[in-house]
Amino acid sequence: MTLNSADPAFETRLRACLPDEVCASPEPRYLEEPRGRWAGQVGVLARPRTVQEVAVLVKEANAAKVGVVPYGGGTGLVGGQILQDGHAPLLISLERMKAVRAVYPDENVLIAEAGVVLAEVQSTANNVDRLFPLSLAAQGTAQIGGNLATNAGGTGVLRYGNARDMCLGLEAVLPDGAIWNGLSRLRKDNTGYDLRNLLIGAEGTLGIITAASLKMWPKPAQVSTAMMVVGSPLQALKLLSLGRSMLGDAISAFELLNGQGLEFMKETLPDVRRPFAADPEWSVLIELGLSAGQSPQAALERLFEAAVAEGLVRDGIVAQSQAQSDEFWSVREHMPEANRRIGSVSSHDLSVPLGALPDFIEQANVAIQKLGAFRINCFGHVGDGNLHYNVFPMPGKDRNDYLCERDRVKRTLHDIVHDMGGSVSAEHGVGRLKVADLERYGDPTKLAVMRSIKTALDPHGIMNPGAVLRT
Repeated sequence: MTLNSADPAFETRLRACLPDEVCASPEPRYLEEPRGRWAGQVGVLARPRTVQEVAVLVKEANAAKVGVVPYGGGTGLVGGQILQDGHAPLLISLERMKAVRAVYPDENVLIAEAGVVLAEVQSTANNVDRLFPLSLAAQGTAQIGGNLATNAGGTGVLRYGNARDMCLGLEAVLPDGAIWNGLSRLRKDNTGYDLRNLLIGAEGTLGIITAASLKMWPKPAQVSTAMMVVGSPLQALKLLSLGRSMLGDAISAFELLNGQGLEFMKETLPDVRRPFAADPEWSVLIELGLSAGQSPQAALERLFEAAVAEGLVRDGIVAQSQAQSDEFWSVREHMPEANRRIGSVSSHDLSVPLGALPDFIEQANVAIQKLGAFRINCFGHVGDGNLHYNVFPMPGKDRNDYLCERDRVKRTLHDIVHDMGGSVSAEHGVGRLKVADLERYGDPTKLAVMRSIKTALDPHGIMNPGAVLRT
């Protein structure tokens, strides 16, 4: 389907049926993405305040066959918010839809508009002594609508699930401009197809999420963290198994850290305090949350002692204060920034079955070193099988020196992941970066069904054209 550009005549039609301030002049930030690999284009920028205004925008775009790119916090890493080629689109930013509409502490539910920043959702829950557990490095900028559109993961998936698992209902504008009023607070509702889960993870290709009913949880009365040194990823996996046997679902995070990542931090972020005098090759960050009357510090100390007895852990530190816990988390949260400053040749968001993680890391390391001399930082949410396996230049070189190697590196790693029954997009989404990967590795029947759904809901193909499915 051929789309038209959002030209001045189209903008004039929009201005005639919307408040003056909705259409605005695009700023450079709307044309950029965090990794700096694409530059976007915008025909018209719209910043609506209400779902009704979003509906008018989408309805007019559908009638004019103008592409629509939804824009949240701009933190996506796969180009879902950037349309580089083709006809200039209507970019709809949800940044002014930032109201928390209601909070129901006794139901553990809050209703927030799509433009509410994730950190504010967390703060709103905290103000009523509740927890909204979605947590990721960009939470000070990322918006909840974008988190849901990409089914964001983060550090709490092990205990609380992905963004999908934290949502009860949605309000959304569909490709024809119709408003779906699905802001349910129900936890049981079997009345037909689950449109909520169809839109979550669709990356704006089936509609625009404008608000969501979100789950909250009781806050753990006591929380503590520990850093433990392990000899290998296999030992980390065994430590996780031991921890779950001893502590059950109280483990809320289990992050694997690599020595190369700590070395990058030492090089680029020397002010970030690292926990050990000598950076270990492999370590894990564990967070534990327990109910009142229980001591997470004592529980982590018991886990450490048991792990040492089984030969799984070589050293460790259990945080004795919130400040020390914050220092541990600061190491993990600054690792992506250190990677960015080094500049990767190729970055990957992968998942494999949990038991296959050690084999994947071993096979991947061997395969990458056969391609040439690289530095590898493999880290991530090992508790849920999600790794960020990133490949970097050798010292003294720049990522631009390896441009011809990027595709070969990616293909090598993705082939290994696919052979192990894994996913080449664990939590960042497909966007425009991984459309070809989805075509190569995706199940043909699934892809055919996805395209049928897209065609049925969006026959003109206006919604985020080129993201997830090729246009």
